[in-house]
Formats: sequence, structure tokens, C-alpha cells
Amino acid sequence: MNRRTKIAALAAALLITTGAAGSAVASGDGEGGIREAAALTGTAKLYRPAGDDITFTFDAHLAAKDQRDPAKATGTFSFSHYIGDFAASADVKVDCLVTGGKVATVTGVITRADGLLAPSLGKRVGISVHDLGKHDRLGYSWMASNDPSEDEVPKCTSAAPFEKTKAGTGDFKVLPWQVPYN
Repeated sequence: MNRRTKIAALAAALLITTGAAGSAVASGDGEGGIREAAALTGTAKLYRPAGDDITFTFDAHLAAKDQRDPAKATGTFSFSHYIGDFAASADVKVDCLVTGGKVATVTGVITRADGLLAPSLGKRVGISVHDLGKHDRLGYSWMASNDPSEDEVPKCTSAAPFEKTKAGTGDFKVLPWQVPYN
């Protein structure tokens, strides 16, 4: 290989490497292309044969700089339940996010609640998600009592993802946690 060919090959390799880094910047946290440590995003409806409209939406993130402390997660999530005359919804401020593989557990404090969820205002709740493509699963901390105001949970805890999402609505995305010691 002559010198000119070596330089061309080196330049091509550099362009490919730079292109890959550019992709990381687009999906990173804006800090020089560093990928965020963990994330849970998306919306899905739970499967209910009786016709209940139960929806969960997530926008939770753990910045790369906070990878050692999942309690520094930021973002929000919300949930709602409608059927007939029954209507209830809540917004939650994230206070912890842990992910492993395609499973995430997020907790937060309810900042807005209406309907039967109104007594839950100020309570911490937890949600778990299993990102299985179009067949995601979800669990929530109040599954035993059916009342989020009854049992407040510690940060980063919830029930296993026992619920199925409604066909065609599962679009949760879990970004696995980059644990600093793995």
C-alpha cells in the first residue's frame, strides 16, 4: 500500500469514527456526546377486556454525570383511567430511575391528581416496565391495594411488570443503565 492509499484509508476510518460519534451526540445528553446513563420513555395503554382506557406515559432520564446515583433522575410520568363515568388521572415528578436490560423501575411524587386519585397528591408511587417491543408489560406499586394513596413506596421500588399492554400500543423504550462498576 503506497503512502497516498494509506492516507486515504486513514481519512476514511476517521470519517467513519466521526460519523459514529455524531450519532452518539444525537442520542446523548448534550454533554459532548456522552450517552445518558438510563432512560424510560413512551406511552401505552393497558389491556382491559371490559373497555377501560388506562394509559401510562413516561419521560424519565438519568444523566451520564449522575450514573452513580439513580435518585438524581429527572422527568415526569403520568397515568389515567377512564371508563363510563369514572375518570382519574395523575402527573408525577420522577425522583428515581433504575434500568437493567429492557426492564425499568421508576418512582416519583404525584404533583397533580384528579378524580379518585386526588387523595394521592404528594404520595410517591412506583412503576415497572418491561420493554418487549409491541407487547410491553407494566406493573405499579398500588397493585395490591388498588389505591395509590394507601401505601407510599420507597424510591426505586415497584411491583413486577404483571400487566399486558393493549395490542398495538406498547411503545415503551428502556435505555439500560450504564452502571459504573460493570
